[in-house]
Amino acid sequence: MSAIQRQDPQLYEAIVAEQERQRTQLELIASENYVSDAVLEAAGSVLTNKYAEGLPGKRYYGGCEWVDVAENLARERLKQLFGAEHANVQPHSGASANLAAYLAVSNAGDTMLGMSLAHGGHLTHGHPVSASGRLWKAVQYGVRLEDGLLDYDEVERLAKEHRPRFIVAGASAYPRRLDFERFGRIAEEVGADLVVDMAHIAGLVAAKLHPDPVPHAAVVTSTTHKTLRGPRGGVILCRGAYADKVDKSVFPGLQGGPLMHIIAAKAVCFGEALGEDFCDYAKRVVENARVLAETLLGRGLSLVSGGTDTHLLLLDLRGHAAPGGAPLTGKLVEEALHRVGITVNKNAVPGDPQKPWVTSGVRIGTPALTTRGMGVAEMRRIGEWIARVLERPVDEALARDTAREVRELAHAFPLFSSRAEGRSGVRAG
Repeated sequence: MSAIQRQDPQLYEAIVAEQERQRTQLELIASENYVSDAVLEAAGSVLTNKYAEGLPGKRYYGGCEWVDVAENLARERLKQLFGAEHANVQPHSGASANLAAYLAVSNAGDTMLGMSLAHGGHLTHGHPVSASGRLWKAVQYGVRLEDGLLDYDEVERLAKEHRPRFIVAGASAYPRRLDFERFGRIAEEVGADLVVDMAHIAGLVAAKLHPDPVPHAAVVTSTTHKTLRGPRGGVILCRGAYADKVDKSVFPGLQGGPLMHIIAAKAVCFGEALGEDFCDYAKRVVENARVLAETLLGRGLSLVSGGTDTHLLLLDLRGHAAPGGAPLTGKLVEEALHRVGITVNKNAVPGDPQKPWVTSGVRIGTPALTTRGMGVAEMRRIGEWIARVLERPVDEALARDTAREVRELAHAFPLFSSRAEGRSGVRAG
């Protein structure tokens, strides 16, 4: 019996149920992945007990000699992974990493230029409900509605018109490669700093499967839990000239004590990403996304931009109707796929007529199932299941039959090792 089971059976039940959900369902949310046993072990280690405000060698607490080792390992591995001059591994999340980056290159009230959430950007790129949109004067760019591709001419026009202090490049639901060299030229022309949020594509950048933002940006931010397969958290890379400002923006600017157990888990993740196996993994992520996109297109479904270059694709449901003539929505499809054991998230598409909590799109990604060992054959099967459900989203008999097939596939690709199951209090098998 685990300590959690003895002490807190209600929480234990929730953890066991979540592990069972992950084990028996197919995870296609583009921003989710599965960590290794080593990452999980580090995240649950005794380093959680240590307060360590400051940086290695410059702490405000005693007894930091071993957490300094962990943080230095994380910093050095991250710099090696991306060829950066400086790294800060303390941000608790991608959102806090972005805010720290903005504060390092500007002051609140300055103008920023970022990608619209409605066109595939992120809340922290200047959306009005985000601190980024409340603290900075945000101008938004997007994609061309006719083809779903990023409109670099619009970025350049808006930059010349508004003269932003910094430009944010990056996305959360854009399936194509980003031209960081073009972004860099635009930023230089208007005297702005380029900040790149590579949270979604960091693993692809590390594997040299996506253009590298580091040579073109003053500051680069990322999460560590998407295509990098690490713990949930954020990091910042920057040129040496920005190192002091970045570090001070993180602490004491935004955070107090860093999460040393998570920093240790980040160190493990970066070490794994430096290995040759990780490059093979990233290649399979991209190949799986391409095959899944081709399968869905072959069944008559529509994708924003017509396909994908990365780990994700964005289904455009406009023009598709459920039996009875009601329009398919992201909310309806997300719920229908969840009933059969396929997890996705509803997502706005460019020019979406639906409300944000309904949407006309669904975002799909392949990092998690690729970690699980699935390949192109499985992607074709999954694509057929998705298309089948979209044709009859409220058919209960179809849902039962598909759910059985989904569960059989999930069982064929075991997710957790015996060690990982033991740590969470679940018996192997």
